[in-house]
Amino acid sequence: MAGWRMAACAMLVALVACAALPATTTANKISVNWAPNTNYTGWEKQHAPFYKGDWLVFYYTAGQADVIQVDETGYNKCDATNAISNYSKGRTYAFELNETKTYYFICSYGYCFGGMRLVIKTEKLPPPSPPSSGKDKSSATAAAFASSHAALFYAAAAVLAALLRTV
Repeated sequence: MAGWRMAACAMLVALVACAALPATTTANKISVNWAPNTNYTGWEKQHAPFYKGDWLVFYYTAGQADVIQVDETGYNKCDATNAISNYSKGRTYAFELNETKTYYFICSYGYCFGGMRLVIKTEKLPPPSPPSSGKDKSSATAAAFASSHAALFYAAAAVLAALLRTV
Protein backbone atom coordinates (compact mmCIF):
# COMPACT_ATOMS: atom_id res chain seq x y z
CA MET A 1 0.00 0.00 0.00
CA ALA A 2 2.83 2.36 0.76
CA GLY A 3 4.13 1.68 -2.75
CA TRP A 4 0.90 2.99 -4.28
CA ARG A 5 1.05 6.13 -2.19
CA MET A 6 4.65 6.72 -3.23
CA ALA A 7 3.70 6.20 -6.88
CA ALA A 8 0.77 8.59 -6.53
CA CYS A 9 2.97 11.23 -4.91
CA ALA A 10 5.63 10.79 -7.61
CA MET A 11 2.99 11.19 -10.30
CA LEU A 12 1.67 14.35 -8.65
CA VAL A 13 5.18 15.79 -8.41
CA ALA A 14 5.75 15.04 -12.11
CA LEU A 15 2.48 16.73 -13.08
CA VAL A 16 3.26 19.80 -11.00
CA ALA A 17 6.73 19.98 -12.55
CA CYS A 18 5.16 19.93 -16.01
CA ALA A 19 2.75 22.64 -14.94
CA ALA A 20 5.67 24.85 -13.94
CA LEU A 21 6.77 25.06 -17.57
CA PRO A 22 5.93 28.42 -19.15
CA ALA A 23 2.72 28.64 -21.14
CA THR A 24 3.23 29.13 -24.87
CA THR A 25 1.43 31.65 -27.03
CA THR A 26 -0.89 30.05 -29.53
CA ALA A 27 -1.73 31.38 -32.94
CA ASN A 28 -5.08 32.95 -33.63
CA LYS A 29 -7.44 31.48 -36.18
CA ILE A 30 -9.29 34.25 -38.00
CA SER A 31 -12.29 33.23 -40.09
CA VAL A 32 -12.97 35.03 -43.36
CA ASN A 33 -16.41 34.52 -44.90
CA TRP A 34 -15.11 34.97 -48.47
CA ALA A 35 -18.30 35.79 -50.35
CA PRO A 36 -19.05 37.37 -53.75
CA ASN A 37 -20.53 40.88 -53.74
CA THR A 38 -18.93 41.64 -50.37
CA ASN A 39 -16.65 44.63 -49.92
CA TYR A 40 -13.74 43.81 -47.60
CA THR A 41 -12.32 47.34 -47.48
CA GLY A 42 -12.81 47.78 -43.71
CA TRP A 43 -12.48 44.12 -42.76
CA GLU A 44 -8.84 44.34 -41.69
CA LYS A 45 -9.46 47.22 -39.30
CA GLN A 46 -12.38 45.37 -37.69
CA HIS A 47 -10.30 42.22 -37.09
CA ALA A 48 -6.81 43.64 -36.47
CA PRO A 49 -4.23 43.19 -35.11
CA PHE A 50 -2.76 40.26 -37.02
CA TYR A 51 0.42 38.61 -35.82
CA LYS A 52 3.06 36.42 -37.39
CA GLY A 53 1.87 32.85 -36.86
CA ASP A 54 -1.84 33.65 -37.06
CA TRP A 55 -4.03 31.74 -39.54
CA LEU A 56 -6.61 33.13 -41.93
CA VAL A 57 -9.27 30.57 -42.77
CA PHE A 58 -11.21 31.52 -45.88
CA TYR A 59 -14.69 29.98 -46.18
CA TYR A 60 -16.20 30.18 -49.65
CA THR A 61 -18.56 28.39 -52.05
CA ALA A 62 -16.73 26.04 -54.39
CA GLY A 63 -17.00 27.12 -58.02
CA GLN A 64 -18.06 30.66 -57.09
CA ALA A 65 -14.86 32.02 -55.58
CA ASP A 66 -11.17 31.37 -55.13
CA VAL A 67 -8.42 32.81 -52.94
CA ILE A 68 -5.46 34.28 -54.80
CA GLN A 69 -2.45 35.74 -53.01
CA VAL A 70 -0.96 38.52 -55.12
CA ASP A 71 1.49 41.38 -54.73
CA GLU A 72 0.41 45.00 -54.22
CA THR A 73 0.19 45.66 -57.98
CA GLY A 74 -2.00 42.61 -58.53
CA TYR A 75 -4.18 43.74 -55.65
CA ASN A 76 -4.59 47.29 -56.97
CA LYS A 77 -5.40 46.08 -60.51
CA CYS A 78 -7.42 42.98 -59.47
CA ASP A 79 -4.97 41.00 -61.59
CA ALA A 80 -4.15 37.37 -60.77
CA THR A 81 -1.68 36.96 -63.66
CA ASN A 82 1.39 36.90 -61.38
CA ALA A 83 -0.23 35.12 -58.44
CA ILE A 84 1.96 34.16 -55.52
CA SER A 85 -0.45 31.38 -54.57
CA ASN A 86 -3.80 30.25 -55.91
CA TYR A 87 -6.39 28.14 -54.11
CA SER A 88 -9.76 27.14 -55.52
CA LYS A 89 -10.29 23.56 -54.36
CA GLY A 90 -12.82 22.67 -51.71
CA ARG A 91 -14.72 25.21 -49.63
CA THR A 92 -12.07 26.35 -47.16
CA TYR A 93 -8.51 27.54 -47.37
CA ALA A 94 -6.25 27.97 -44.33
CA PHE A 95 -3.36 30.38 -44.84
CA GLU A 96 -0.64 30.96 -42.26
CA LEU A 97 0.66 34.49 -41.86
CA ASN A 98 4.23 33.25 -41.47
CA GLU A 99 6.08 36.51 -42.04
CA THR A 100 5.85 40.03 -40.71
CA LYS A 101 4.73 41.81 -43.87
CA THR A 102 1.67 42.92 -45.84
CA TYR A 103 -0.34 40.19 -47.55
CA TYR A 104 -2.72 40.79 -50.46
CA PHE A 105 -5.60 38.50 -51.44
CA ILE A 106 -8.13 38.76 -54.28
CA CYS A 107 -10.85 36.68 -55.91
CA SER A 108 -10.16 36.11 -59.60
CA TYR A 109 -13.80 35.31 -60.50
CA GLY A 110 -14.50 38.99 -61.26
CA TYR A 111 -15.69 39.93 -57.77
CA CYS A 112 -12.44 41.72 -56.90
CA PHE A 113 -13.61 44.88 -58.67
CA GLY A 114 -16.62 44.94 -56.32
CA GLY A 115 -14.40 44.80 -53.24
CA MET A 116 -13.68 41.08 -52.81
CA ARG A 117 -10.05 41.70 -51.99
CA LEU A 118 -8.24 41.86 -48.69
CA VAL A 119 -5.06 43.45 -47.32
CA ILE A 120 -3.57 42.01 -44.13
CA LYS A 121 -0.62 43.62 -42.39
CA THR A 122 1.07 41.36 -39.86
CA GLU A 123 3.07 42.47 -36.86
CA LYS A 124 5.51 40.76 -34.55
CA LEU A 125 3.84 39.40 -31.45
CA PRO A 126 4.28 42.02 -28.73
CA PRO A 127 6.38 41.07 -25.71
CA PRO A 128 4.49 40.06 -22.58
CA SER A 129 3.44 42.91 -20.31
CA PRO A 130 5.92 43.57 -17.53
CA PRO A 131 4.74 42.42 -14.12
CA SER A 132 3.33 44.99 -11.72
CA SER A 133 5.62 46.34 -9.05
CA GLY A 134 5.40 45.70 -5.32
CA LYS A 135 2.78 43.47 -3.74
CA ASP A 136 0.77 43.22 -6.94
CA LYS A 137 3.70 41.52 -8.69
CA SER A 138 3.50 38.25 -6.77
CA SER A 139 -0.30 38.09 -6.82
CA ALA A 140 -0.43 38.87 -10.56
CA THR A 141 2.17 36.20 -11.28
CA ALA A 142 0.33 33.66 -9.13
CA ALA A 143 -2.99 34.47 -10.79
CA ALA A 144 -1.52 34.16 -14.28
CA PHE A 145 0.14 30.87 -13.38
CA ALA A 146 -3.01 29.48 -11.78
CA SER A 147 -5.28 30.46 -14.66
CA SER A 148 -2.95 29.05 -17.32
CA HIS A 149 -2.45 25.75 -15.48
CA ALA A 150 -5.78 25.27 -13.70
CA ALA A 151 -6.89 22.34 -15.86
CA LEU A 152 -3.64 20.51 -15.22
CA PHE A 153 -3.95 21.02 -11.47
CA TYR A 154 -7.53 19.73 -11.47
CA ALA A 155 -6.48 16.68 -13.47
CA ALA A 156 -3.56 16.00 -11.11
CA ALA A 157 -5.82 16.29 -8.07
CA ALA A 158 -8.36 13.92 -9.64
CA VAL A 159 -5.66 11.34 -10.47
CA LEU A 160 -4.20 11.59 -6.99
CA ALA A 161 -7.61 11.21 -5.36
CA ALA A 162 -8.40 8.17 -7.51
CA LEU A 163 -5.08 6.55 -6.71
CA LEU A 164 -5.44 7.19 -3.00
CA ARG A 165 -8.93 5.63 -3.01
CA THR A 166 -7.51 2.40 -4.42
CA VAL A 167 -5.03 2.09 -1.54
